[in-house]
Amino acid sequence: MCFHYEGGELFAEGVSLQQIAKQVGTPFYCYSTQKLSQNFNAYRNALSDLNGTVCYSIKANPNLSVVAAIARLGGGADVVSGGELYVALKAGIPADKIVFSGVGKTAEELTEAVRLGILQINAESAAEVEMINQIAMAQGKKANVALRVNPDVDALTHVKITTGTKENKFGVPWQEAHELYLAASKMPGIRIAGIAVHIGSQLLDLEPFRLAFTKIASMVRALENDGIIIENVDLGGGMGINYNVELPPTCEDYAQIVRETLGDMRKHIIVEPGRSVVGNAGILVTEVICAKSNGEKNFIIVDAGMNDLVRPALYDAWHTILPVSKQGIAPIIADIVGPICESGDVFAHERIIEPVQAGGLLAIMCAGAYGAAMSSIYNFRPLVPEVMVNGEEFAVVRKRTTYEEMLSGHVIAPWL
Repeated sequence: MCFHYEGGELFAEGVSLQQIAKQVGTPFYCYSTQKLSQNFNAYRNALSDLNGTVCYSIKANPNLSVVAAIARLGGGADVVSGGELYVALKAGIPADKIVFSGVGKTAEELTEAVRLGILQINAESAAEVEMINQIAMAQGKKANVALRVNPDVDALTHVKITTGTKENKFGVPWQEAHELYLAASKMPGIRIAGIAVHIGSQLLDLEPFRLAFTKIASMVRALENDGIIIENVDLGGGMGINYNVELPPTCEDYAQIVRETLGDMRKHIIVEPGRSVVGNAGILVTEVICAKSNGEKNFIIVDAGMNDLVRPALYDAWHTILPVSKQGIAPIIADIVGPICESGDVFAHERIIEPVQAGGLLAIMCAGAYGAAMSSIYNFRPLVPEVMVNGEEFAVVRKRTTYEEMLSGHVIAPWL
């Protein structure tokens, strides 16, 4: 196991988390190169017979070293902003392995994507297709375009991470996609490269995938009957992970659904996992500031806050929380809370946990996805360090920001 106890002390691979804390301070994120590689390779191996490309979804965690690790494994990238496109290239992912998704791409972002000749731009509206056409014509190019089709499939997941129903803002409505493909195929700046779908995140049931992929296969056949050849079938991401007691499908189970719905079409299959690659490869380590009781409830107050990990406040998300050093003390029931001046700054309500006193460390598990990526400087708190381990070595791969750096873009108005 990449995060495991040795003699009562929690380790990341071969490195003591206590040792890292002494050197870099707390809070900090810690990522396991080994676990990251295992998760990525599980997808690559499962799809090896399907002409598949694994394009890591950078929005889950854009740390340059995390993305570089994916690049070294031969992965591509799914990006949703110009900034993520920049990160992907900086990390060593070639342009022809980059897919640009997202419902609100700007003209500047699309201009750069067309200039680079990326693998595919997933357009989400007729207006966007026309914008891409104009941008490509201005450059004397044809842009590689797919339509992200909204199949109106309920992903059976949290309402805030469901993206494939008609109530969601994402994608071209199912009923309009065929006609838009016909129109786009006649535009001089457009080369139809594929079709895309993404129905949500943290899926624990394969049936919504089966339904969405079946509908996509049907549309591909209808398009090709009209002479529009589809090269790439982009299936998005969405596979869930085990935060608590979930039983997510395996990559092999997922790949079997792909085989059963699309395998006979012999297309280039693109998958875009994010959370299921990096989620359980990262943790957030925090120090206990103090413990207190109001007579009815126990509170363990830590130095990490909702600005560092917002998922519990935003989604009521569960993260397992472990003491970095086990003392063998009888557990208590306590709320584990941060220092932010918000009642929502709570990592766990009424959690059964071994009591940890001031100065002790806690590890918030499965925090590699949408942890550091969604962090902020609310309450003017610095962004925390990110550390990557590899065997018995570790490196700080993003340093803690200073107050001076946080203020570097601020200017006092000249009349003040």
